[in-house]
Amino acid sequence: MNIQQLVATDANISLRQAENTIQLLTEGATVPFISRYRKERTGNLDEVKIQEIKELLQHYTELQQRKESIIKTIEEQGKLTPELREKITNSWNASEVEDLYLPYKPKRKTRAAKARENGLEPLATLMLLQQNKDLSLEAQKYITDNVPTADDALQGARDIIAEMVSEDQRTRDIVRNAFSRNTIISTKKSKTSDADADKYRDYIDRNESLARCPSHRLLAMMRAQNEGVISLHLAPSEPDRAIERIERSYLRSHGQAAQQVKMAIADSYTRLIEPSIETEFVNLSKEKADAEAIKVFTANLRQLLLAAPLGQKRILAIDPGIRTGCKTVVLDAQGNMKHHTVIFPMQHTAEAQQTVDELIKKYNIEAIAIGNGTASRETEQFVRSLCSTLSGNKPAIFVVSEDGASVYSASKIAREEFPNEDVTVRGAVSIGRRLMDPLAELVKIDPKSIGVGQYQHDVDQNKLKEALEATVESCVNLVGVNVNTASKHLLTYISGLGATLAQNIVDYRTENGAFHSRAELKKVPRLGPKAFEQCAGFLRIEGNNPLDNSAVHPESYHIVEQMAKDLKCTVSELISDVEKRKLIKPEKYVSDKVGLPTLTDIMSELEKPGRDPREHIEEFQFAEGISSITDLASGMELPGIVTNITAFGAFVDLGVHQDGLVHISQASSKFVKDMNDVVKLHQHVRVRVLDVDIDRKRISLKLV
Repeated sequence: MNIQQLVATDANISLRQAENTIQLLTEGATVPFISRYRKERTGNLDEVKIQEIKELLQHYTELQQRKESIIKTIEEQGKLTPELREKITNSWNASEVEDLYLPYKPKRKTRAAKARENGLEPLATLMLLQQNKDLSLEAQKYITDNVPTADDALQGARDIIAEMVSEDQRTRDIVRNAFSRNTIISTKKSKTSDADADKYRDYIDRNESLARCPSHRLLAMMRAQNEGVISLHLAPSEPDRAIERIERSYLRSHGQAAQQVKMAIADSYTRLIEPSIETEFVNLSKEKADAEAIKVFTANLRQLLLAAPLGQKRILAIDPGIRTGCKTVVLDAQGNMKHHTVIFPMQHTAEAQQTVDELIKKYNIEAIAIGNGTASRETEQFVRSLCSTLSGNKPAIFVVSEDGASVYSASKIAREEFPNEDVTVRGAVSIGRRLMDPLAELVKIDPKSIGVGQYQHDVDQNKLKEALEATVESCVNLVGVNVNTASKHLLTYISGLGATLAQNIVDYRTENGAFHSRAELKKVPRLGPKAFEQCAGFLRIEGNNPLDNSAVHPESYHIVEQMAKDLKCTVSELISDVEKRKLIKPEKYVSDKVGLPTLTDIMSELEKPGRDPREHIEEFQFAEGISSITDLASGMELPGIVTNITAFGAFVDLGVHQDGLVHISQASSKFVKDMNDVVKLHQHVRVRVLDVDIDRKRISLKLV
């Protein structure tokens, strides 16, 4: 099978879909572009499936390179036979390929290698023949200065056999199958630190089936092992059966030689094979757990990035604090900072009230954003009390997650934006801008610092980075970007651009003023035809052509223009007149390059050109009189906001500076497999308090 066939099989798609998608990816097309504008080529595959194809292509390409390297290494040793070359070439199982390579793999000096140097390989061969000979007598023939006794000779011969057995692909498959049937994961305490032991007490002295161990628990146990709190061991539930199967492959008699071979097999299993396959299964289990954790993280990140924006409003943003005060900034409707100050509502209430009241009136504030960190609840209560006394229109009040705001405020990006302000002012600006447009602001922060997910520091960091960047790219392109207002950081994630072209667009905009059409993008330095093809459909421009402010790609403008021409109207009239659009028969415009999927998308876009797919934001208020964990009691029903979703449950902010956990078993009266089926990030929910552990700062909740 070739790579295209393997991808088609693994992704459960047709060979044609695999071949076309791989060709597009190889040509440099991005996942968002392919899923949105090449549906005829892919057979209408969505982003998730195309991303899967991309990952499979990378996996098999890397495996192909690994096989070529292995073949070259064995060939250089002069040991490559036609049969071995064929086996390696035809295998697409990474473990099988490594098994085939194992006997030829350069290794450190082993006990078997030392025995071979001492001339004991003929004795090992004699043992394997299992003839009716006196081995003690035969072993004496191999006594030398390096092999002082017959027992030493027999031991060396057993070492050679043990290594041969461990490098036999059939043997490894037997043990691998034993692990696959039922692996037991066991842990033991390996450190006496009471603090660490208490932290991981749920994971000490455990014995459970690996198949039934959820990914988050496995990652927690691996973290405990990395911190030296426990030792973790994987083993098949019935190792004796595996050893018996290996013995049946090697034992041919019951004499002295057979007993020596049996001893060598037992040693091989304990010392070489089981530890090797255990490492393999630990790595596989870790990869699977990583994939689950990354899936949770990316799902949360996607929800966070696509959170409802308030839009272009005049905002008063407050970063709460007690000792150092609340950093307060005023932002205009475009997110530009107009004023900043510090208020002390807990210490100097009257003065703070006067300051905030003046700012609201002077700048005609439409909304107030309050960070959810230390003193958030107290600051919110202060603001609500003040706003209740205002006459006329009162600003809407929102509590905004400030996860990662400190990372942004100390970053190079923040220093470029506000070179003359300190980190506290930058943090307050970030909080306000997050309310206006979460996506535009959060792309400036390393996704790992945003604070959604589980065990993000324990998973494969390269895979996590790739997955998070793909998620950000997907979200940015789904929403689309106004090319005349977007920051270079937002433009970086647009399909086909990247950091250099994003900066070139900003520079061109600065030098020449606003873009008036998508066609003008071609004047940007280094933005060639391929980059234009990839990015144009995701960039919005309010100009003379209404299609430039839609998701209709320039390559399809002629189709819409023909539709308008056929109805004897302009494109603008076609967009604004629903009755005219009803007269369009999409099948009339099908060609060898454009099919119904693309035409359906065009018709959908003409209904609401440039529509923001995100929901509308809603105000929220925590329960009055509940501001500390000590205010909670079992049985209380309270409003809350979902702050994080994991495989084992969802965390909910109740306004008490400590999130509570709705365990997945408490999410519904019915069985719940995935918390995302029940709640979404930042969703407003009502919960019942089940238990409060003040010492451990744990709050158990149930959705109501």
